[in-house]
Amino acid sequence: MDELGRMSVSEFKEAKKNPVVVVLDNIRSMHNVGSVFRTSDAFRIEAICLCGYTPQPPHRDIQKTALGATETVNWIYFEHTNDAIEQLKAHGYSIFAVEQVEGSISLENFYVYEKKIAVVFGNEVEGVDSDVLLNCDGCIEIPQLGMKHSLNISVAAGIVLWDLIKPKLIDLNQ
Repeated sequence: MDELGRMSVSEFKEAKKNPVVVVLDNIRSMHNVGSVFRTSDAFRIEAICLCGYTPQPPHRDIQKTALGATETVNWIYFEHTNDAIEQLKAHGYSIFAVEQVEGSISLENFYVYEKKIAVVFGNEVEGVDSDVLLNCDGCIEIPQLGMKHSLNISVAAGIVLWDLIKPKLIDLNQ
């Protein structure tokens, strides 16, 4: 790890973060939760909100894919996803669900004007709850060309988070 120039856990905790919060709305799979933690660590995301019945650390099945990212990425649990959204809005975040709905913005056309953004990822089967969608500022859709028109939540998180932080990479390295 020394040769890779990786930060220690304490250095990571103190490092500048991307002003992006991930909101997980009733995710079933611990492996998906762990994967989102790992991706959030990789992209230095500010925090994760675990909502509803989304599994919470510590758990060995989350750790299996998180590989320690539950120790580096800040997270908080909310019983109801809309409570997380209300708190984020009160702190100046714009909220966008990642969901295929009428009026959603295709990811390649989405530009973040807002300084602070939260992205909501929904349940593996049902997607983002309809009551939660009503509380969001908009929706982002990942363009897809195949027959299924759905992605695993951890894959969707990786694609969206990379797209959101890509323009900011230079800022974090300074």
